[in-house]
Amino acid sequence: MNLPSFLWLWKIAAWSMGCSIFAYLVLAVTGGWMLYSRKSKQPRPNGLRTLHYVLGGGMVGLVLTLLTIGLVGTFGYYGSLGHSIHLAAGLIVVSLVLGSAWSATQINPKNSWARSLHISLNIGLFFAFTAVSLSGWVIVQKYLP
Repeated sequence: MNLPSFLWLWKIAAWSMGCSIFAYLVLAVTGGWMLYSRKSKQPRPNGLRTLHYVLGGGMVGLVLTLLTIGLVGTFGYYGSLGHSIHLAAGLIVVSLVLGSAWSATQINPKNSWARSLHISLNIGLFFAFTAVSLSGWVIVQKYLP
């Protein structure tokens, strides 16, 4: 089977996915650091919260890029969507990332629920990223010689 003419699009998707997972891991470390600082009543390093917000915003952008590439590329190549579980897994990732970003903006002393929602969504995101990575790998195997 010949590789699709959308090869350049798939390369952007692969890089975006790799960067998204890397951002997720760094966000887990910085988020854990902030949680530890809060629980131990120690001051957190200057800029840690800003770094966490910037990385989170970057991950939102990367995931939305992946959504766009996946929809455009799949529809362009196949003429339709929904050829595997990858679409559902991807939509779950997008929903969790957007929910996490929104809940992050709600974290303050008046909204005691926001922090736990944010952390819960990010734990769910770990499993969703795993599902979308595995289902994406199955799709990639179709195009490798």
